[in-house]
Amino acid sequence: MVLAPIEHQSLNQYRVGVDQQALRTTVTPRSCDLPPNMSTNSSQAEIVIIGGGAVGCAVAYSLAKAGKTDVLLLEKEPTLAAVTTPQAAGLVGQVRNSIERTKLAMWSVKTFSHLERDAQARPGWRQVGSLRIALCDERVDEFHRMKQVADKSGLEVIFIDQKAAKQKWPLMNFDRAKGILWCPSDGYLQPSDLTMSYVAHARRSGVRFQTNAAVRNIVVKHGRVIGVETDGGTVQCEMVINAAGAHAYHIASGVGLELPIVPVRHEYFVTVHSDGLEPNLPVVRIPDTTLYLRAEINSLLCGGWEPKGLSTDPRRFSLDSNPPPIDADWDVLGWFAHQLGPEMPAVEQLGVRNVFKGWPTFTPDGRFIVGESSRVKGFIMAGGCNAHGVSGSAGIGRHVVESILETDPSPYVKSLSPDRFDRGWDWPTAQRQAQHYYETYYDLGH
Repeated sequence: MVLAPIEHQSLNQYRVGVDQQALRTTVTPRSCDLPPNMSTNSSQAEIVIIGGGAVGCAVAYSLAKAGKTDVLLLEKEPTLAAVTTPQAAGLVGQVRNSIERTKLAMWSVKTFSHLERDAQARPGWRQVGSLRIALCDERVDEFHRMKQVADKSGLEVIFIDQKAAKQKWPLMNFDRAKGILWCPSDGYLQPSDLTMSYVAHARRSGVRFQTNAAVRNIVVKHGRVIGVETDGGTVQCEMVINAAGAHAYHIASGVGLELPIVPVRHEYFVTVHSDGLEPNLPVVRIPDTTLYLRAEINSLLCGGWEPKGLSTDPRRFSLDSNPPPIDADWDVLGWFAHQLGPEMPAVEQLGVRNVFKGWPTFTPDGRFIVGESSRVKGFIMAGGCNAHGVSGSAGIGRHVVESILETDPSPYVKSLSPDRFDRGWDWPTAQRQAQHYYETYYDLGH
């Protein structure tokens, strides 16, 4: 079946097979070009960060806030936030199943609110609140447990009825909802704007950023990092922080660490403009249909976690190349729309303006990989973010700082150490488990 141009198509047609050659969605993300005086060459720094996405720049910002300013961030692309970051949906949710994850998200929200007050470097933070909708009794029970975690964490979360939810999202049908959680301090932001907000604040403290700087090798002597080789020369340093996203595996492998950092495809669509959609609507999550959605100005952004995901083995591409290209999967996107239909019937008739897709990285146990390797002193991980690289970036940055500057990090931060993968795993199993974590992202008890 050959489709007409995408902007004239409705999603109910995407649930059947389509001619992929006849329809391509090319999205040009907003790039984050450095002004000329921000592209700073350097041959020496105390700390080198590899990777200029949201996580790497959040780590730079967090280090600067902690007083560490002899920092150089290296990004191989011509711009910052050039690969996975601009493909993120930008949702920021704090309601979690554990106190540690809840507090991490709360720290991120606190940071975003602080950054938004700077008129010169705002992250596009919209604190519109969020609705979490349960469609079955088991999910309602989970919501009660999550509220207990929120209460212990000091996060305001309340149950509201269908009428109250309808007032917050008039276009949605809440008739099937058996329980609705409202978190007023949740929201969403623009990932590229957030990244450049981190950059602006870190740069004011003296942190340096260098683009077009591809890392070739980490120099290790007597079990300790002493430098980074780039295509422009060697940077002497005492510490390297690996925030290289889908290439974090390759950077770690270069110092002899085999880490199960698995890229898993994720995608979502943005519709054409529609009456009744406006940017101050709350974020919505419907775990029982694996969906999330929010307004994107006057359009609908909708994505989810398909039950049959697609992952790639990072050993199949190199540090010098990119993960496999991703074509929009219209069957999956159409399935998202079909799942949303009962709550928002108009979605299947809305035309699609853009499809965003990327390779966020996942780990077999669903936890970040953060901290120093005991096998290579001075080599710090900030990877395997499990689709929280943007929303959790401020919290991840804080965890990285805690892992390297605190003499006794918290038990939670210690549990994120790369050392947990020193032995006892294999690639086929790790890839399968990481993909399964993605596929069951909204499962009960996840």
